[in-house]
Amino acid sequence: MISIKTPKKLIEVALPLDDINTAAAREKSIRHGHPSTLHLWWARRPLAAARAVLFAQLVNDPGYQRELGYGVNKKEAEIKREKLFQIIRDLVKWENTNNEEVLNRARAAIWESWRETCHLNRNHPQAAELFNPDKLPAFHDPFAGGGAIPLEAQRLGLESYASDLNPVAVMINKAMIEIPPKFAGQAPVGPLPEGEKQQNMMEDWTGAKGLAEDVRRYGHWMRDEAFRRIGHLYPKIKVTSDMAAERPDLKAYEGEELTVIAWLWARTVKSPNPAFSHVEVPLSSSFVLSSKKGKEAYVEPVIEGDQYRFEIKVGIPPVEAKQGTKAARGANFTCLMSGTPISGPHIKGEGEAGRLGVRLMAVVVEGKRGRLYLSPTQEAEAVAKSAKPEWRPETRLPDDPRNFWTIPYGLRTYGDLFSQRQLVALTTFSDLVQEARTKAITDARAAGWPDDGQGLDQGGAGSTAYGDALATFLALTLGRGSDYWNSNATWESGGGFIAHAFTRQAIPMIWDYSEANPFSGGSGNWESTCLDWVIRVIRNFTPASSGSAFQSDAQSQSISSDKVISTDPPYYDNIGYADLSDFFYVWMRRSLRNIYPALFSTMAVPKAEELVATPYRHGDKDQAEAFFMDGMTRAIHNLAVQAHPGFPVSIYYAFKQSETKEGSTTSTGWVTFLEAVIQAGFSIDGTWPLRTERGARMIGIGTNALASSIVLVCRKRETNAESISRRDFQRQLREEMPEALETMIGGQTGQTPIAPVDLAQSAIGPGMAIYSNPNIS
Repeated sequence: MISIKTPKKLIEVALPLDDINTAAAREKSIRHGHPSTLHLWWARRPLAAARAVLFAQLVNDPGYQRELGYGVNKKEAEIKREKLFQIIRDLVKWENTNNEEVLNRARAAIWESWRETCHLNRNHPQAAELFNPDKLPAFHDPFAGGGAIPLEAQRLGLESYASDLNPVAVMINKAMIEIPPKFAGQAPVGPLPEGEKQQNMMEDWTGAKGLAEDVRRYGHWMRDEAFRRIGHLYPKIKVTSDMAAERPDLKAYEGEELTVIAWLWARTVKSPNPAFSHVEVPLSSSFVLSSKKGKEAYVEPVIEGDQYRFEIKVGIPPVEAKQGTKAARGANFTCLMSGTPISGPHIKGEGEAGRLGVRLMAVVVEGKRGRLYLSPTQEAEAVAKSAKPEWRPETRLPDDPRNFWTIPYGLRTYGDLFSQRQLVALTTFSDLVQEARTKAITDARAAGWPDDGQGLDQGGAGSTAYGDALATFLALTLGRGSDYWNSNATWESGGGFIAHAFTRQAIPMIWDYSEANPFSGGSGNWESTCLDWVIRVIRNFTPASSGSAFQSDAQSQSISSDKVISTDPPYYDNIGYADLSDFFYVWMRRSLRNIYPALFSTMAVPKAEELVATPYRHGDKDQAEAFFMDGMTRAIHNLAVQAHPGFPVSIYYAFKQSETKEGSTTSTGWVTFLEAVIQAGFSIDGTWPLRTERGARMIGIGTNALASSIVLVCRKRETNAESISRRDFQRQLREEMPEALETMIGGQTGQTPIAPVDLAQSAIGPGMAIYSNPNIS
């Protein structure tokens, strides 16, 4: 039988790792237009890292020609390798993300390597099937998550497939790799928003720019239509002479009506002091509204008999304002009326009894030179409480005390995480997603688009499918809205803006929250915080090939067959993706269920098969670990069986902070994961540490910045691998490691592609290649 000849790929030999890590860390500070801002997902890999890993996984290392006796000497191989390094250095720069000159150089190198590989295997019985020199193999990521890796595979010219068990992840991937190629180069069909003039008729609609423009137009229509329906719930506030008399900073606004940016609320409970048990006292973590120098403002509680009210003061806050009514960490407060301690058990008891209330502390409005803070009024509070939502998500929050902290306080469902007015806003915009879809289908037909009546889910590409596409992006826009329009969003006094709920991978208990005005110009609004961010991402999509996204379990999927594979699987118990994404799923399902009925057939995100070691779901920690390792081994074995034999598989392994110590990575989880990969049928040919922290954090740490993930480079291990003794294993290490390390650190070219801090982890790769190929006895 003729064996397949598989030249070593660059990723199995050497990488300009320091350049990749620098670019990956810098990318963490890039916001506008970055695909990560399309919709929230947890623990995404930087595009720079994904792009570099894929390129190095696809191109042959020049040293293979010398190994096959092609007459290429060591120095020539290093010069050729340096040229590939330079392509990677250019590829990973953020400003080159859509630079076609740089991308075409990378694509040309990929094609050159592919044709070399095809030529080597031209006489193989499966040459026509596996080694067609006129067609690159397709790519697949079976744990697609936030979609960074499939997107970069598509950018490099591969037909890209993404799959995930989680419907929210599937929708993100559809929006990133599946929809843009279907409608690339199309002019927009929607009417311009009222008041806008038609721009140049020769507008550039290349790539996904026309799609982005239609998302803008229909999103703008949704905003106007929503305001017509529920704008009365978001009234402006008139600055009266009485208000201005007490506040010189308001004098210039006397008689004006100002748009509200946010309403700031504090949760309340009945006072534990019997003398004030009829008073709902505030649970506020801070009374400071603005800590900006020269623009300081704070809330001052004013007690009047057995009642209290809040007044806004301008100036440097007193020390006591910084802690609000907070007494200590956790659910420990002080009664505003009596000074009596309010304990956690008391607050939980009030919450369980349904007596957790809210009180308006302050109103933030748009001024001519920035934010203004106004004292709350009974009218403002009454308008908010007059909202009557017609629907609310009843999906229950998971009983996971590590990541979900609201249940003991009576907030048991996802619907409980939103105020009444927020629910009205979300349901209104959700309804409008479908109405915008209907309008877009009608407008596309009027513009002459064909229509076979087939939606996106049926493989359509006409008017109906285009309406589905726009609805998909508008639903993702609403997902961004839900991250701000909830009672876990907080007010940032240092910056004067609303912070979205998921600043961490958990749903904590928030005591005072900010309620955004979707129709304002401030943070958390529909247009600039939600719609504009989505549009900027779509405009940057320049698909070089087609893509497809599916819901599938990595343990049993067959999509990987004969495809290039790179993937970032969930690591152990770091993130409960399914539980967290239910927050978005409930709204996504409401907006898109008629478009993707199979994907949204369940009331919540599937959890039973999710490969996360969640103790509360599996009984205890040991059972959770066994479930994870058994399932992950099956999933990785599935990749070993199906992966295209001409390429290695790259697998990202993510570390928790507790697994890193003094510049090294030591963990039983790391060792166990390596063992699972080997047991699954892989040998490990490379281990490359990726530092993906923000640049500022790396500077603070200095040269000892630690990897946040390691890329394992794997090849299917031959079943007939010979057994060798430990002595022979040690001999091979002595013979092969010096040259491997010399190549890693730059060889004769004088380059230093790997920083010293990364060399120890990188050196594991060549050693593991020797260890995991034979059977050591």
